Amino acid sequence: MADTDPADAAALEALRQAKTIAVVGLDNRPDRAAFRVARYLQEHGYRIVPVPVQRPAEEVLGERAYPSLRDIPFPVDLVDIFVRPDDTDRFIDDAIAIGAKCVWLQLGIRNEAGIARARAAGLAATHDRCTMVEHRRLAGGS
Repeated sequence: MADTDPADAAALEALRQAKTIAVVGLDNRPDRAAFRVARYLQEHGYRIVPVPVQRPAEEVLGERAYPSLRDIPFPVDLVDIFVRPDDTDRFIDDAIAIGAKCVWLQLGIRNEAGIARARAAGLAATHDRCTMVEHRRLAGGS
């Protein structure tokens, strides 16, 4: 982790400590990255909370889906976002509003201003990183 800046290190620690992860953009398409990553995280003990964006669903991976982060009636530790960069602002703002501990924009998704806003609000935040890749690295390659 020597090449990780302190702000990214905080997001990695949030991933390590998280129990509940809301996955924005997760639906029932198994060929999509959000599905594969969410299934991996679920298999490794995380509670996954689907927040479908393009294709509404009542349930994904055996978990009740919610139309928005603000509709989730229990605490969320980390918000893992799988939407286009131009669409991330509202989900970052919702993550701040619900008191999530971390905002995580997946690999290939960047939003400098949104990440700065989340950090200014006290959340750990990172972008252009994959939760599955980082979990594997933190777990020693499992």
